Amino acid sequence: MNSGMFVPHQNLSDQINGNIVRSEIEGGVYLKDLPDESTLDVVTQNRGYTLVVRRDGLALISGHPEFCPEPVLVRISGCNWGGSMLKAAYLGRGMHLEYRHPRYRGPIVTSPIVEIRVRPKAA
Repeated sequence: MNSGMFVPHQNLSDQINGNIVRSEIEGGVYLKDLPDESTLDVVTQNRGYTLVVRRDGLALISGHPEFCPEPVLVRISGCNWGGSMLKAAYLGRGMHLEYRHPRYRGPIVTSPIVEIRVRPKAA
């Protein structure tokens, strides 16, 4: 019987297993669990972003004065812990949002996420 508790993977380091546990405790959201056109307010240590979730890992993102002062369609890779290990299609507190911008090479990585809020749908 599965208790729903995380079981550390024997092939991963204690640090990686700890990061996974911490991401579950601190909370976050899997993009696949959100309805299309959901709007998220994501606050990092350095700035606030607005994301409008689209299908297949795409989102309109705005909030950065250089990369996305106006909404731009990007591919959300997920979040990382400041290294190369990615929790795909997931946004988590304490983690760095990673996305692919159509005009820039390589991923864009934010400062750590402080808060994630899903805006209620307008009636």
